[in-house]
Amino acid sequence: MRAATALSDAALSSAAVAACDAGLSGRAESAISTKPLAPAESLILGESLISTKPLISTDSLPNPTLHAVQLNGVRFSYDRGKAWALDGIDLTIRPGERICLTGPNGSGKSTLSRIIAGLVAPDCGTVQLLGHQVFDGAQPDPQAYRKARHGIGAVFQNPEDQIVTTVVEDDVAFGPENLGLPHPVIAQRLDAALGAVDMAAYRHGDPAHMSGGQQQRIAIAGTLAMAPSMIVLDEPTAMLDSLAQAEVMGILDALQARGTTIVHVTHRSGETAHADRVIRMEHGRIVADTTIAYATVTDAKATDTTITQPAAGAKPDVTHVTATTAANRDCASNDSHSTAWHGMTADWQAHVDRPAIEVSHVSMRYANASNAALDDLSLTIEPGETVAIMGRNGSGKTTLARLLAALEKPSAGTIRIAGIDPATRSRRARKELRRQVGLVMQRPERQLFAETVAEDIAYGPSNQHLAPAEVASRVQDAMTLLHISHLAQRSPASLSGGQQRLAAIAGVIACQPGILIMDEPTASLDAAASARIHELVRALHDRGVTIVMITHSPEEAQTLASRIITLPEHAATPLSVVEEGEQGEARPASFVASLDPRVKMVAFLALMFTAFMIHTPVQLALSAALVAGIVAAARISPLRLLASIHMFLALFVMMGLLNVFFVRTGATLFTIASVPITTDGLSVAMLYICRFALVVILGAVLLETTTPTALADGFGSLLSPLHRVMHTQELALVMSLALRFLPILGRETRAIMDAQSARGGSIETGSPARRIKAMSAIIVPVFAGTLRHADNLSLALDARCYEEGARRTHWRLMRVRTRDIAFGVLAAVYIVALIVLGLM
Repeated sequence: MRAATALSDAALSSAAVAACDAGLSGRAESAISTKPLAPAESLILGESLISTKPLISTDSLPNPTLHAVQLNGVRFSYDRGKAWALDGIDLTIRPGERICLTGPNGSGKSTLSRIIAGLVAPDCGTVQLLGHQVFDGAQPDPQAYRKARHGIGAVFQNPEDQIVTTVVEDDVAFGPENLGLPHPVIAQRLDAALGAVDMAAYRHGDPAHMSGGQQQRIAIAGTLAMAPSMIVLDEPTAMLDSLAQAEVMGILDALQARGTTIVHVTHRSGETAHADRVIRMEHGRIVADTTIAYATVTDAKATDTTITQPAAGAKPDVTHVTATTAANRDCASNDSHSTAWHGMTADWQAHVDRPAIEVSHVSMRYANASNAALDDLSLTIEPGETVAIMGRNGSGKTTLARLLAALEKPSAGTIRIAGIDPATRSRRARKELRRQVGLVMQRPERQLFAETVAEDIAYGPSNQHLAPAEVASRVQDAMTLLHISHLAQRSPASLSGGQQRLAAIAGVIACQPGILIMDEPTASLDAAASARIHELVRALHDRGVTIVMITHSPEEAQTLASRIITLPEHAATPLSVVEEGEQGEARPASFVASLDPRVKMVAFLALMFTAFMIHTPVQLALSAALVAGIVAAARISPLRLLASIHMFLALFVMMGLLNVFFVRTGATLFTIASVPITTDGLSVAMLYICRFALVVILGAVLLETTTPTALADGFGSLLSPLHRVMHTQELALVMSLALRFLPILGRETRAIMDAQSARGGSIETGSPARRIKAMSAIIVPVFAGTLRHADNLSLALDARCYEEGARRTHWRLMRVRTRDIAFGVLAAVYIVALIVLGLM
């Protein structure tokens, strides 16, 4: 997975030199790089560790007088020289310097940050990192790259791709484990890193069930724990709320004071304030390299004119929404409200005198969370109003957006869209309602699924059964409004992150919804793209569209919104094997959860296999008693357990009952269509159902009480005696990554289905032909997403210093204790008893 396409040494050397001379690329890659990624795809950011003790390592810098980074004539191409993402980069960074990289989207900042982080080799030029000559103009030096990466921290812009385990503290410890640090040092760094990003209360949670901002903090903590001497950050605050942004900048200030070299990619001029130098890029070249005194003024004008000031005296109302507090406001009359989109239906027009959105005492609790994502929330939004939703990461903003788009149903309370409660309507009626509510998702790459941008934008209007000419007109209008007409025939997968966001927004506004919900529409966008979004919001407001905009930018909210609603912090703390108390303290795990994963896996598998030895009622009673005891010792709610396995139980009941029709021995009780139903047939059916039920329950308990990380570690430990004949450590890692990323792909599939539903299409309704077409539209983007995740994961493993065959230490020390021995003995005694009862 991590091996790159590499040429032979001789061929590689000559090809690279020829590429520089001829302006073509021979791609000089080694094991440091994976398949080429799209420009400006997932960028790189990183940090180092903050604690009361200095933990910044300078071991990777052979000579402190050497440059931290030295690039000469660096060129890089994603398409073998047809276009250059980097074109003649000369850059020197001294140890301890704080550098900010600025410039528009697609200018080459992400590519340059990857090269500085040691994750990608260039096509031409020379690269020296932390005193190591990693690329000499002809070919990369894999050994030098490995040494340099031990002192470089890097975090990707999309944290979901960098988190490699299913428990927060395990993920933060992953890098120090790869560095071979002793357990006490890992513990110290783990506590300090989680504390630095304010995630200590979530250390036992599953990152997959957290918000994007919380995942970003975890990714930053994972790099902090490695204590690098140089860190590379790519917009680390793009998905964070204002308080978290200040915390991250405080971390960088502290690292700067300790002498850590910092390379920070940002679109925010305010984040350049403490930098030593600001480097501006355009079209793959450095166009300005200035000191902070001059750059703060000039770069703010060139790069960050994203917020235009509101008219004098025009300030939005600010509402802090708390439990049972309705954010009601009489909206001022707006003449433009009468200028409705021609896509609005008569049914919608009939409800225009009602509030556009009414949220009454709504709570939302996810199955895997101990706290509510939303708790007793009430608010009202009037037709034509533009409202900004703000709040801390994890306060439920994205959850609220999904509820308003009728993609989720609240756990309690009611939501009315123009007087209509989606929860009480049929699936077809909800589909019709979604035509009037547009949703721009937080991650636009999950909202694009057609082959070209134009086809993707046309998806929604086509589902409204409009004439082809009207569909084409809407597509062109949407592209013109967002200045992306030149991208019409491009594949969405080939676009930069900013272009994908604009294309996703165009696909929604082409549906001409009466209500538009936008989840952080300007995150990671440069000044020009952000300005387009602001122009769009104003234009839609003038047309009478009700706009709900989720944002972390106070300036953006104050500029565009007539009202700001701040959600209270109701972060849904994820459940875990070691549960969290109300203040974040760990409560003791259940007996079953605390068992050594190796003992648990072997014992449970033995119990599951021996269930098929059950043939008598006495054996069945013994097995049922044991399983009931295990469920009780695991402290799992029977209702929760039933909810997780009810589909399997229903299947086994159906399969078991089929035995009734095929077993003819025993006394006949009655007949069905001349088929006798006998006592033996019923006995066999019940035995079949009960045996499989016991197996499924045991499997569910094992998965509920053991994290995928613990399962993988236990699996690797059990295979360790075979390490001389097979790659046991790598097999365990692959198992862990599979368990981590399969749910992500499932959620990505669900997100694409939601995107289709939000634009009037669905695999759940319509004719068979339309359902097949909708399903086929999912396959390609999910496959592309799988490749994207694999590419980014490969870079993430490099960034966390994972090396095949290298010695790793382990944060979780597996020890067989008295309780493990007792459980193993209990399982053995049970199996012996089962055999004895079978022989009697």
